[in-house]
Amino acid sequence: MTNQSCNDSNIAGVSFSLHPMSDNFIQIIEGALNEVDTSKVWMNTDDVTTTVRGKLIHVFDVTKAIFTHAAKTGEHIAFQATYSLGCPGDSSGDVYMSEDESPVNRDQIKNTKQPVAAKFSLYPLGGGNYMDIIYDQIEAMKEHVTVSSAHYSTHLNGEAISIFNGLEQVFQTTVEAGSSHTVMTVSISANSPSHK
Repeated sequence: MTNQSCNDSNIAGVSFSLHPMSDNFIQIIEGALNEVDTSKVWMNTDDVTTTVRGKLIHVFDVTKAIFTHAAKTGEHIAFQATYSLGCPGDSSGDVYMSEDESPVNRDQIKNTKQPVAAKFSLYPLGGGNYMDIIYDQIEAMKEHVTVSSAHYSTHLNGEAISIFNGLEQVFQTTVEAGSSHTVMTVSISANSPSHK
């Protein structure tokens, strides 16, 4: 059995899947990946998901840009992701931790208008008052987008950039509040016929 002890790693990571509802799905996915600068993160794609690791700011920058570029095609895009930072943490990939704090994709996508619907669930592991932390962060999301309750998650409506920015802030705040291992699951849908 492997010893999974806590450490002070600040390596963030995400495992995500992008699902274009289109016969053109390969071109949409490859086009989004080609338009995004991934030079400040470690990234690997297998037959199920893509994993991105590095500083939290760059992990969110890359996933936000990939989703935004795919959604601008006008096709129905579904995005599923699990973000994580902390215990038991990463043991490799530190090479990207020396990168600066400047997101390389932000300027390219910052003015993108893309309405989306989303759901997220936040899991601050290793703390006794986790429900207080979760409720505080749900309230914080209201500064960015429309928030409503849903079974097992919180429902969000708004612009894609605002939702991603809010999710990043919520995640960072939870980490800074002392969560030794923070996990967040996210589902986002753009251009769905059911949104109309």
